[in-house]
Amino acid sequence: MLYLLYKALQDHLVDLRIDALFMILDQLAFRALAAAGLSFALVLVFGRPVIEWLRRKKIGDTGLTDAEALRHRANSKANIPTMGGVLIVGGIIVSVVLLADIRNFYIVLGLAALLCFAALGGIDDWLKLTAASRPGASRQGLHAWEKLLFQLGLGAMFAYFVFRNGDTPAPHDMGHVLNLPFQKSYIRDAAGVFHPSGGLFYLPLGAFVVIGMLMIAGMSNAVNITDGMDGLAAGSTAIVALGLVVLTAIAGDTIARTLLVPHVTESAELVILAAATAGASLGFLWWNCSPASVFMGDTGSLSLGAVLAYIAVVVRQEFLLLVMSGIFLLEIGSVVLQVSWFKYTRAKTGTGRRLFRVAPIHHHFHLLGWPEQQVVTRFWIITATLVIAALTLIKAR
Repeated sequence: MLYLLYKALQDHLVDLRIDALFMILDQLAFRALAAAGLSFALVLVFGRPVIEWLRRKKIGDTGLTDAEALRHRANSKANIPTMGGVLIVGGIIVSVVLLADIRNFYIVLGLAALLCFAALGGIDDWLKLTAASRPGASRQGLHAWEKLLFQLGLGAMFAYFVFRNGDTPAPHDMGHVLNLPFQKSYIRDAAGVFHPSGGLFYLPLGAFVVIGMLMIAGMSNAVNITDGMDGLAAGSTAIVALGLVVLTAIAGDTIARTLLVPHVTESAELVILAAATAGASLGFLWWNCSPASVFMGDTGSLSLGAVLAYIAVVVRQEFLLLVMSGIFLLEIGSVVLQVSWFKYTRAKTGTGRRLFRVAPIHHHFHLLGWPEQQVVTRFWIITATLVIAALTLIKAR
């Protein structure tokens, strides 16, 4: 809104000879930095009053768990305010609306994805919190299959709109390309002009929607599962979002051709969404670091995972997002392996066996004797290393 106001008044500012004071808003890098700083500040400033409001309304963690090994730890977290994801979502929305060009389709769709997944998470959180007052209700909120169905449906819808917005009259549409690791998206002719590489595979609508759906739903679930220790999901998300800032800045600029990665027109504004996500996550970490004053709940974790995947789908960097999100994949993978192995061994021997002491895997390390802060810090270090590795892979082309 602030950016659009500046553009609307630009001629008047020139007449008044004060346009130079506002020209910095034309710089995407400045607006991205401002969005990160603003979202961080908003979450920091409004954190305490929102936490106090959640506490007064008794919107707190139940401290219940099905895992016997985690019962003592879960009880220690009882009554800590949850649904703090509203802080993150609010910080992102305000920053993006003020500093991004909200006429940009990708920005509007990104905010819609953020809100839809936040709403889904909010419903799940609320069902968990109010289960005790509803006879016969489950404290687990939405059933896993119900939540997954909504995630897949929303993921497919947003992937469809991304595909349709990428339709152009050009014979080679980089918005639909399957971007494989180490594959050069462009070749340079003798005159130094870049052209799309002949070996690229352009995804049809169905394949694009399936990949986008799995990415958005999968990342949404992965961040949700990672959110089991103070600061783990918030810190890891902030690091990955910073990596996406770089990927989006490249994809939205003509430098993408020089680096041989897909140049997706009109995607540059997503730098602001990625930066705001990083800033809001860091701001939330202030309140969520050990010992946590608030939990983000599904309201925050589902929306954060979805927006990370959405940005990667738009700029055609799904593979690099998977590299950067190695910790998220490890977390969700440990749950899948644990459940699958338990069911398999129970069917074979009559007694289910576990690969880990408990899943997700961050709890496994905790039960091995790692202090919670140590698990979280080491997972942050791994995430930062993976982000650097992913960005290095761009140059490896």
